This record gives sequence, C-alpha cells and structure tokens, in this order.
Amino acid sequence: MPYTTLPIFDQEAPTVEDAMVLKEHKRSGDTLITVEVLDSSIEKADGGHPPLESSKLRQRNIRCEMPLWGAQALRNRRSRRKLSGSTTRSTATSPSEAERPHPPAFSTHIRGYIAVAAAALIVIVGGFLYGLETSDRPQSTLPVLPTTFVGSESCAGCHPAETKLWRTSQHKRAMDHATDKTVLGDFNNASLDHFGVHSRFFRKDEKFMVETDGPDGKLAAFEVKYTFGVEPLQQYLVEFSDGRIQALPLAWDSRPKAKGGQRWFHLYPDEPIGHGDILHWTRLNQNWNFMCAECHSTGVHKNYDADKDRFATSWAEISVGCEACHGKGSRHVAWASAQQSWWPFKGREDPEKGLVVRFDERKGVSWTTNPATGLPTRSLPPSAVRKEVETCGLCHARRSQFSEDWVPGSPLSDTHHVSVLDRSLFHADGQMRDREETYNYAPFKQSKMFAKGVTCTDCHDPHSATLRAPEDGVCAQCHMPERYETAAHRHHDEARAPLACASCHMPARTYMVIDQRHDHSFRIPRPDLSIKLGHPNACNDCHRDKSAEWAAAAVEGWFGPNRKGFQNYGEAFHAAWTEQVGAERPLAMVARDPAASSFVHASVLTELNAYLSAADVELARSGLADRDPMVRIGALDMLEGAPADQLWPILSPLLSDPVRGVRLRTVSMLASVPTASQPAADRHQFDQAAAEFVAAQRLNADRPEGRSTLANFLARRGMAAEAEVEFRAALHLSPEFAPAAVNLADLYRALGRDFDGEQVLRTGLQASPEDAGLRYALGLTLVRLGRSEDAFEELRQANKLSPDQAQYAYAYALALHSVGRTDEAIALLEKSLVRHPSDRGALLALATLNRDTRNFDAALGYAERLLSLVPSDPGILRLVEDLRRLVHPVR
Repeated sequence: MPYTTLPIFDQEAPTVEDAMVLKEHKRSGDTLITVEVLDSSIEKADGGHPPLESSKLRQRNIRCEMPLWGAQALRNRRSRRKLSGSTTRSTATSPSEAERPHPPAFSTHIRGYIAVAAAALIVIVGGFLYGLETSDRPQSTLPVLPTTFVGSESCAGCHPAETKLWRTSQHKRAMDHATDKTVLGDFNNASLDHFGVHSRFFRKDEKFMVETDGPDGKLAAFEVKYTFGVEPLQQYLVEFSDGRIQALPLAWDSRPKAKGGQRWFHLYPDEPIGHGDILHWTRLNQNWNFMCAECHSTGVHKNYDADKDRFATSWAEISVGCEACHGKGSRHVAWASAQQSWWPFKGREDPEKGLVVRFDERKGVSWTTNPATGLPTRSLPPSAVRKEVETCGLCHARRSQFSEDWVPGSPLSDTHHVSVLDRSLFHADGQMRDREETYNYAPFKQSKMFAKGVTCTDCHDPHSATLRAPEDGVCAQCHMPERYETAAHRHHDEARAPLACASCHMPARTYMVIDQRHDHSFRIPRPDLSIKLGHPNACNDCHRDKSAEWAAAAVEGWFGPNRKGFQNYGEAFHAAWTEQVGAERPLAMVARDPAASSFVHASVLTELNAYLSAADVELARSGLADRDPMVRIGALDMLEGAPADQLWPILSPLLSDPVRGVRLRTVSMLASVPTASQPAADRHQFDQAAAEFVAAQRLNADRPEGRSTLANFLARRGMAAEAEVEFRAALHLSPEFAPAAVNLADLYRALGRDFDGEQVLRTGLQASPEDAGLRYALGLTLVRLGRSEDAFEELRQANKLSPDQAQYAYAYALALHSVGRTDEAIALLEKSLVRHPSDRGALLALATLNRDTRNFDAALGYAERLLSLVPSDPGILRLVEDLRRLVHPVR
C-alpha cells in the first residue's frame, strides 16, 4: 500500500495544488485587450530578499550665487544704457511622455509548492498610474533649467519670518560643527563609567575631546568634530581618516537638571558594548555616513569608494535647511530675481514660481465642525499623493535608501524602501513598540486623521517644527473643546490627575533612554483588545497597578459595550504572527476592507504571502493595480515564491512602473528568468530595471546587506562568479553578517562545492558562535557531505540557540529519528507544534513518525489537521485515506 514518505532532513512542506486563473490586461492604442494566460504548474521558486534600489540620475549643476539685491542693482545699471539689438526668448519644453507602468516585486518565503492554473490581472496602463503619482507636480511655463542648491541664507531675504522661525528649530541644529556655541555637554574634565570603561570629556587646544575605548578596545583620545541634535539629548561625532564619521554612544542629557538632565549617559546603559560588538561606536552600525547623514543634513551625497573602502561624503548644507523640504532652490531664486525686473523685461509668468514642489494641500481647504458630533469634515478630498506626508516621511519614516535622487512631494517609495507593519517594530494592532523607533510616518498613515485628509502642517508649523497651538489647543483647532475637554468625555479628576488629549490618544514610547515619542496613529484606548492580544493600552500605561480587565470594565461603563475604533486589524495580524490555524481568513478580510488604510493593505498583502492560494490570488491581482505604490509592492510581496516564468505575464508591465521602488521589487522577482526565455518585447524594460537594481545596491556598497542583496540577484541571473565576489565583499565588511555566509554556502551547494561552503560557515561561526542560522546551515551542509554525527551536533545546537524556530526543531527531530531516538523526535515536534500550530512540516512529520510507530490514531489526527491546511494536495489526501483504513479497517 503506497504511503507518503518522509525524507530525512527534508525541510520542505507538502505540495499544494490549487487552480487560479490569471489574466493579463495590456493596452493596445486606446483599446484595453484581455489576454487569457493558462498554466497549471507554478512551482516554488528560490526565496530571496532583494532590497529595492536604484540608479542615480546625474544632472549638470549651474549655481546661482548672486543675491537678489545684487541682481536688481545690476539690472538698474544696465537699464540706464541704450539697448541695442534684439532679444530672443526660449520656449518652455513640453512635459515628457509618461512611462508605462511596471509590475512590483517583494520578498517573502512561501513554503510548499504552489500550483497556479491562471490568474486574472488588470494591469492599469502607465499613463493612469503615472497621472496619479504626478498629478500634483508643477507644470511650469518657463524653460526647464538644471536645479542646484543655493543654501538657506539665499531664502532669508524674501522670507524673513519663515527664516526666523527656522533658526530656532531643531531642524536648524540637527547637525553642526563643534564650537563653544553649539556644544551643550560638559567638557570640563567630566567623566562617565560604563561596564569598566572610564570615559573622559575635556578640552585640548580649543578642541572638544573624548577619551574612551577605540576600535582596538584601548583607551584613546578622539576629537569631537560635530554636534548631533540638541533636545532632549545631544550626540557627538568623530571623523576618521578614511572619511568615516562615527557616532559616540556617550550622549549629553540636555534637559534641565530638575528633570534629570545636565549629565552624561550611555545609550546602551544596561549592556556592555565591547570593541568586537557590531554596536560598538567604531563599527558599521554606528556609522553616520549611512545611518544618519541623509536626515540630519541637506543635499547629502555619500560618495563611498568601494575599491578603496573610503568615504568622501558631502552636503549642500550641514543641517536641515529650507531645501531639505522644498528641494533645490536655484530655479526659484531665478524666478524671484526675474520678478524684480521692469516691464517689458520682466520674466515670463510661472505659476509654480520655479519651485520643485508646491505645498498647497491646505490651500482653499476648510474644516467644518458638526455640532452634533463635535467632529470636523474637510471641504475637499485629499489628493492621491500626500505631498507633505511623503516629504516629511523622508526622515520621519522607518525606511532604507536606495537612491539619492529624491524629489520633495514624490512618493517615498520612489527612492526608499518603507517598512510595513512588522512584529519587531509594531504590536499587532499597529501601535509602535519601544524596541526600535518606528518614527511617525507609519503610525500616521494608519490613522483616521490621515484618511480624512489631515496633513502634517495642520498641526505642526513647518518652519519652527513646533505645534501650531500649545498642548490641547492644537486639537481644539478641529475638535470642539466644549465637547471633548470635559469630565463627561475624559472621566478623570482633572484636579488630581490632569490629562491632555495626547495622554489617551497618543501614548508615548521612550527611545535612546530619554527621548519620548508620541504614537501618531491617534487611536482610542482599547484595553479590551489588550485582554485578547496582549498589547499595551493608554489606560494601563498610567494605571500600571491595575489589570487590563479593570480598565476594560471602566471604559465599558463609560461608553457602553460596543467598542469603536479606526484600527480594527489587530486580531488579524495577531492570528498571523502567532501562526493560528485559519489566519489567512481574517487577513483577507482586512485586505478587502475599503476602510483600512493603504499602508495596512500593503502590510496585510505582504503577510498573506505565507498563505498564498487560489482563494486569495484576486487580492494580489487587485493590489498590483492599486494607485498606492506601497500596495503594489505589498501585492508583489504576496506573490513572492511562485516561479518567475509563470509570473512574468502578470508582473512584467510593472518593470516600467512610474515608481522606482516598484520597478526594483519587480525585477528582483523576475531575475531568475533567463534572457533567452524573456519575451523580446519586455527585454529592454527588464534590462533598464536590472540596471537600476544594480545601481541601487552599488549606492549601498558600504553595507554588507547591499553587497549580499546584489550577490543574490546576480546568482539568480546565473552569474555565479560575480555573485561570489559580492558575497565575499559583504563578509569582508562584516564577518558577523551571517546571511552572506549562509547564502554563499548555498551558492557553493548549487555549484557542487559543499566543502567550500563548510569552510565559509565555520569562519562565520568564529565571528558569531551563537548564530543559530549558521549552525543550521552547517548541519545541512554536513548531511550532504555524509558526516551525520557532526551534522547531528550542529542541528542540536541550532535548536538549542533558537528553540522558537520551527525549521530548526523539524530538522533536529528528523536527526533524532535517524539515530533511533524517535520518541524524542515526536516529543520535540509536538512541543514545536504548540508554538507553530500551522507548521505543515511538523504536522507531516508527526503523521509519518506516528504511523511508522503504529500509533495510527495520533497519525490520523495530525494528517487531518494537515489536510485542513492543504485540502487539494493529492499526497496528503492519500495519506489520510490510508490512515483511516488503518484506524477503521473494513471487515
């Protein structure tokens, strides 16, 4: 009787055979043609994590340095002269034709084999997508001239009020040269002790000096070249001879002494950070050139020389100046200068005033308060691209840069990869964690205020970076104080415990030891969800001595049993992150919910990758046509793992998407399709997107992630030798970067060089002996080399170091079974299944091992659980039928 067999050390999940219908919509002239694409054998492709990157578009720079008064004086002198000859005026160039859109790409691992019969996809024409993302871009009537940075002082003459506000802002002091005026810390021979390191702060020859442990762990004196920030702390930067600028972990608490400030403190107060630690201040992860520069200065170019491993980083302005938000100002200065000339020599009219972007989203907009509800309504719907939010998001988002060609007002995804909801950064309901800062972009894009059209400068003055009104006054601009600033709404004794709106609706989290940041998702407190999901709530943030049940009962007594709220997706993400059976159903409901924000849609599509099936492919199809580039990228993430050749008809149009991040994600997903197999009509777009992808990784050649990502891309393109070089470069930059070692070993496996792979992994373990992933990869390599005893020990260590990882438990359990310790293997898998109840590998192993030990009842139970996850898999169907006959034999 045939059975489903369980190969030893095989970590693949059982196959899934589903049917999907894929449709590709292509535009021919003005006619939309539907082409049916039928195929039933989409298999699992190699999973990869290519980052989104892109090339620089270089422009010739012409700098306008003459101040306006000088230009006017020159014109006045010339006006006295007799004019002779004729003048010519160039005409405005017509806007270039919009590019056609390209499909997006993402990275996520899909276990199992995914069969796809077809998928229906409407690929929105390039002009439509381009129009959505460029409809707010200025259309000047003047000739298009190259733009350059002119500096904030060039703006001061015409904009004195704005300049005065800016000069008091934290933006102005985001970074500066270290001087008596800018340095706040005590350098009068002050000191700080931290885990045996005695650091000293002193002056020498008018320089600010710090004596602390250097790259070799020995005490040395370093000159402070720059200040970094101002409130509530100030950091200090040290420049090295190779152009690296490194951030010291010793910061000055600039708060008043009464609030605990005016002291030195360490940014990692509870752990030793030795010179061998990747978080040591002299190492990669404290490098200003990559980690900090873009957001603390204006017009930054990293200028990393990969051959020499040196930086020549430059900036147009050392701090966050006018052009950090408004873009290069030379054309605007030229326009302003032209306006001062006398008629008929006055410059031609330009409704955009030579600006790169017009922040006019609030122009002509009013908010009307409904007296019955106390809630405001915007007079006009918000635009498709929220220019202010995308511009502020450049520095107030959790993101990584892949291009230096950022343009204010454009979608952030054009130059940066933006983090979606992730369990390491957010709670399941979208609240930000206090582990690593998430900044304000992601929380705000989850909010009802964003959905209704509120923008950054409705609450914040853009030049002083302060609130438009103090404390609750900023909320009272729209929310009636007589309704909300009352005991009937707040239910607190204001005399004993005064509250602000932010106390309940913008709970704070603390980063960098003392820096409190408010959550900008503007949510109502939900202690009832804290009971279900375990995440925090504003009530218990204050009432720490009380339970969530106590808080939930109080809220229900005040407002009734029906909870309202805009962020209603916590249970769906919680189900996915805890791997509950059937988690795909609530995720799909959120994906289809029109009330959920685009940011949440993008996040949930990415999460659905683990559950991709015929039932949900319509969601990916819809997402690929969404007007928000993050949703398109999320839909690509959802499809990651399906074979690239089968996805080509669906994704190839996105190779020319108007947003670079979508193009890069797309080309990374299609990279494994050989050139000879690509449709001839698509090759040019693929090559262009591939060149952007390579350039994006070259921009980050100073990072092991960038080199490793490029290596993975090259390997999928069949360029093994070039991929090996990049993996080696990544490990040279950071020997602790385990993904590069694991992926290089896998490249060697594909080339039949497992002995070389073993050496790479063992070298990696010398740098990171506690890395479970390296142990696991080495164990599998040793299995292939036939050294079972050595493999057993490595797999045991991997499971010990990371017991929550299902694949490590699976592999070690099979190793136990292979040496006759089947009972221990079953016990380990059962324990793993408690943590990962939908783990198909563990269910298949338990069904098979229990069957082989003749525990047919238990085997049938596991097999039926597995069948509920993959109801169309013929192998699992046969296994269940066979086990049912064994449990209930026909007599």
